[in-house]
Amino acid sequence: MFLNLVRLSEKLSSTSKRTEMVGLASAFLAKLDPGEVEPTACMLLGRPFPNTSDRSLEVSWATLAGAIGRVTGTGRKEFDAAFAKSGDIGSATAVLFRKRKLKRQQLFPEKRLQLLEVKEALDKVASLKGTGVRKRKERMIESLLNRCGPLEAKCLVKIIVGEMRTGFQEGLMELAVAKAFRISAKMVRRATMFAGDVAVVAGIAARSGEDGLKSLKPTPFMPVSPMLAQVAENVDKAVTAHGGRTAFEYKLDGARVQIHKKGDEVKVYSRRLSDVTFSLPEVVRVIKLALKANEAIVEGEVIAVDRQGFPLPFQYLLKRFRREKEIEKTARQVSLGLQLFDLLYLEGHSLVLDEPYERRRELLSLIASPIPLTTQMITSNPAEAREFLRRSLREGHEGLMAKQLGSLYTPGARGKLWLKIKPVLEPLDLVIVGAEWGYGRRHEWLSDYYLAARDESSGEFEVIGKTFKGLNDEEIKAMTRQLKTLVAREERRRVWVLPKIVVEVAYNEIQKSPKYSSGMALRFARITRLRPDKSPIEADTLARVREIFERQVKRR
Repeated sequence: MFLNLVRLSEKLSSTSKRTEMVGLASAFLAKLDPGEVEPTACMLLGRPFPNTSDRSLEVSWATLAGAIGRVTGTGRKEFDAAFAKSGDIGSATAVLFRKRKLKRQQLFPEKRLQLLEVKEALDKVASLKGTGVRKRKERMIESLLNRCGPLEAKCLVKIIVGEMRTGFQEGLMELAVAKAFRISAKMVRRATMFAGDVAVVAGIAARSGEDGLKSLKPTPFMPVSPMLAQVAENVDKAVTAHGGRTAFEYKLDGARVQIHKKGDEVKVYSRRLSDVTFSLPEVVRVIKLALKANEAIVEGEVIAVDRQGFPLPFQYLLKRFRREKEIEKTARQVSLGLQLFDLLYLEGHSLVLDEPYERRRELLSLIASPIPLTTQMITSNPAEAREFLRRSLREGHEGLMAKQLGSLYTPGARGKLWLKIKPVLEPLDLVIVGAEWGYGRRHEWLSDYYLAARDESSGEFEVIGKTFKGLNDEEIKAMTRQLKTLVAREERRRVWVLPKIVVEVAYNEIQKSPKYSSGMALRFARITRLRPDKSPIEADTLARVREIFERQVKRR
C-alpha cells in the first residue's frame, strides 16, 4: 500500500541517524514485490520516474493548488495561512485535509491507494501534452488526492513537487539497496554510475541481484552520468595537479551533450540526462552522416554560432531548447556548432573505467572526422598554457579544461582528474528561492531575486545574496511567468518559490554577513546566464561558497 510508504517517510523525517535511515529503508525495500522497488525508490527520493520523457512532471503550483482546493473545499488564502505556520507544502496540505468538509470515508471507503497505482497515475500526468493540459493534470491529481487521508496527501504532494525533505539522499539509498538485496555497496555505486539512476539500480537489484548489476555497462540509449570537474585557480596549478603534464582544451560556452548512436538511430541527452533529441536536429543529422561507427556514445558541446561560425553567448543557445513545435522556427534563428571531446562506448566495448583519457581521445579522432574535436594542447609548460588560455578567450570561449592524460572516465564523480580554469573570479551556480515585485516600470514583474546555495548536510537551500541585475526586460518577463508557477507562499511584495531555477551569478566578492543564516553575502551580485541544463542538486554548495570566501580572507 502507498500508506506504508507514507509511514516510512514519516519515520525517516523523524530521525537524523544515517544508520537508522538505511535500516528502515532497506527493510522496506526488501519486502516489496520486485516491480514496486524502482518507483518506490523514486518516490522516497522525491523525484519523477526514469521513464518520464524529460524527468519532470511539470506540475505548476497553480495546478496543484487547484486540485487541493477542490478536494478540501478551501481557497488559496487558507493554504497560504497553513503554509506560513509550517513552512512546508506537504504539512500545509495535511492541515487542510484534516479540516476538509468531505471526509474520505464518504468518497472512497473501499480501497486504499497502491504504490503502482500512484506510479502509473503520475506517469500519465508526466506524459500529458496538448491543449488544456493544465486542467487535465489538475483533474488527475485531484482524483489521486480524493483517495488520500491527511498523511497520504502530504506525502503525495511532496513527491509531486520533488520536496520530500526527509534527509534521505541518494547516497543513503545506495546503502539501503545494498543492504536490502545483500550486494556490496561498491557494486551498487558502480552500477549507479552506468545506469545514471540509483532507482533503476534498485529495480535491477530486486529482480536480478548482484549478477544483474555486474552486467550493467554503458549501452546505447541508456545515458551515463557525466564526469565532472573541479575548479583550478590557474593553469600552473592544473599542471602541478596532473603530475607536470596535462591536456588543455578550450572550455566552450555551450551545452554539454551525450550522443548515442546505434545503426541509423541517434539520441541526444543533456547533462541532466534528459532526452533533447528533438531540440537538436542538426546534431542528429551530423552524427548520422559523419560519425564512423555503427554503435557509439560520444560526448561533446553544442554552441550557438553566428554566420561566420564564431561562438555566441549561451543565452542564444537557450532559444533552441523549446517546445517541439517551435524548433523549426528557432533553427532558422540560431545556428549550432558541435565539437566532440570524449568517447565512452564503441562497437560493443565500454571505454568507461577501462581506457585512459588519452586513448579515448585518440579513438574519438579516428571515428569523428570531419566533426571537429575541442581544440587541444598537451603541455608541461605553464607559459604555453597561459598563452593557450588567452587564445581561447580571444576566440570567444570561457576558458580551459585540463584533463589528466591517464584519467579514467568516472561517471558522476567530481575530482581533480578534470579541472576547469576561468580567468575571472569563478561564478557560482545558484538557485532562485524567492523574488520581489519591482517598482516603477517593473512593478508588474518579479525582478529582484533571492539567490541560494545548497547546504550539503541538510539538503536545504540557504540564501547568500539578492540581485535585480543581469536580465533584460524580456528575460525578466519570462522569469516572472516561470516563478509564478512555483510560488509556495507570499509576503506582501515578496514571494518564496520552490527551488527549481538555477542561474549563473557573477559577483565582486563574498562578504561576512549577519543578514542571512548562511553567514555570507555576495557583493554586487548579477545574473550572467540562466542554467536550465543544471538541476538544483547540481548548484554550488555552501561549502564551495565558504571555500572561496576563505581564499579571499587569506589574500588580504
